[in-house]
Amino acid sequence: MSRLFENSTEAMFFFDREGKALAMNPAAENIVDQNILNQLYQGNPLALCGTCRGYTSETELRTCLNCYFNTPGTEDFTSYQVYLETRDKGIVPYAATFHTIDAEQGIRVFMLRDLTRQFKTQEKFYQNKMMKHVIEAQEKERKRISRELHDSVAQELMSAVIDLRVLKYMTDDEKLLRKVKQTEVSMTRLLSDIRNLSVELRPAALDDFGLEAAFRSHFKRMEQSYGLVIDFESRLSEKRYGSEIETVVYRVCQEAVLNALKYAQVDMVKVTLTEKDGILRLQVEDEGVGFHPGDEPGGTGLGLFGMQERAELVGGTFSVESQKGRGTRILLLVPAEKLQGKE
Repeated sequence: MSRLFENSTEAMFFFDREGKALAMNPAAENIVDQNILNQLYQGNPLALCGTCRGYTSETELRTCLNCYFNTPGTEDFTSYQVYLETRDKGIVPYAATFHTIDAEQGIRVFMLRDLTRQFKTQEKFYQNKMMKHVIEAQEKERKRISRELHDSVAQELMSAVIDLRVLKYMTDDEKLLRKVKQTEVSMTRLLSDIRNLSVELRPAALDDFGLEAAFRSHFKRMEQSYGLVIDFESRLSEKRYGSEIETVVYRVCQEAVLNALKYAQVDMVKVTLTEKDGILRLQVEDEGVGFHPGDEPGGTGLGLFGMQERAELVGGTFSVESQKGRGTRILLLVPAEKLQGKE
């Protein structure tokens, strides 16, 4: 018991019925400063009020109402959460217990267990959960708008273009014909832009045929629009994965290729997509200008952050290797075995 008292990471305070501290283990003494310790040993029952920042009740995150030290006999305070201003770590959340261990002598024990790590884990869990909901909602909205543009706006524009083409054969007025042709060219260009926007928002090929088909379609548009040659190698064939995993891989690749186009100063990018031992592997590499890992990334840097964040949400890993003048390699690894894959 003495070893438990001395070596426990949980702080232990022993008080008599008047609130005077009888003993504290090293973990307890390390929490509060010397002035509070002296007051506790001198019998000041309110000494901890100087360091306490409230406990969590059913209605408030931090409150001092009906403090456990004022009502030590109530069963409501056998276990609860409290915040203390510590000596070195600032305000720290603790799981606290307050029990009478010797009713005859009136000896009570106040025990504290640091919840910082649990709070950080919980906070990260909720952040990831909320981010998943946000990305899922974003992708659904992208898909809805994409379908609307393709099935409604683009179709209406196509009908208008056809009407203009018919109109050319209904008049001999040269001035009117020139205007009709100009309008037809403008509307045809607008139709093409809308179709491209529809695909960029959410490619139908990704939902209907999977990653490989979506990549080939996307890379073809990149080559046609920007002249960027993309050497694409894939061994997935028609393998399918869960919607979440396919979306993450597609978006990371999309962002990586776009970054290469904007910052790498290259006319060719190599993309490799494979699966081995239950790991889906995406690699995007170029031989461009590169950058030092410690340097500020080009643009806002949010692209790399977003790729990292998406990878973490599906239990994957994301890494960037680059050297000045030696190009850049982006690698995404995702555990595909956790998903319900289908051929």
